[in-house]
Amino acid sequence: MSTYAANIVTENGEQFIPASQRPDGTWRKARRVKEGYVPQEEVPLYESKGKVAQRTIPGLYIIEDDKEKKGQKKKPKNKIEEINKILESTKISEKSKKQKETEKVPTKSQPQETIDPAKKLKNLKKRLREVEALEEKVKSGALAKPEPDQLAKINRKNDLLVQIRELEKQVQ
Repeated sequence: MSTYAANIVTENGEQFIPASQRPDGTWRKARRVKEGYVPQEEVPLYESKGKVAQRTIPGLYIIEDDKEKKGQKKKPKNKIEEINKILESTKISEKSKKQKETEKVPTKSQPQETIDPAKKLKNLKKRLREVEALEEKVKSGALAKPEPDQLAKINRKNDLLVQIRELEKQVQ
């Protein structure tokens, strides 16, 4: 039998929640429910073991520390402790930065990544096409005032041509 007293049991043994009127005046249909159904309003709220113990053991009172609540750190007792904590955290971050830098720098013992000459050749030819397109824009007047990095790119054209010739010899 259900703990909910308002359930209606038919001759077949089926249980129903009777029709009821909502606050806005409309009517809710009668609903069939399974045995052991407990409406949401009657489901007990979860209580932690501490709260249950506090309620059941007379004289037990748990004091909550305001500083240890969620998301809050304990405040240092004085300025010296605060400064020391900041210094320690910066030392740790500096050490980790140095470690990362040493990991990134390739040493002679570590083999450098070998790039496929065909891929490098393709990349260099692409860069050469970009330089030639910039030169055309400057000559035609479409680009009246080229920026310094654009001029530097145009000036590197000869270096690109030399690298392309060397790679073409390696590939063939």
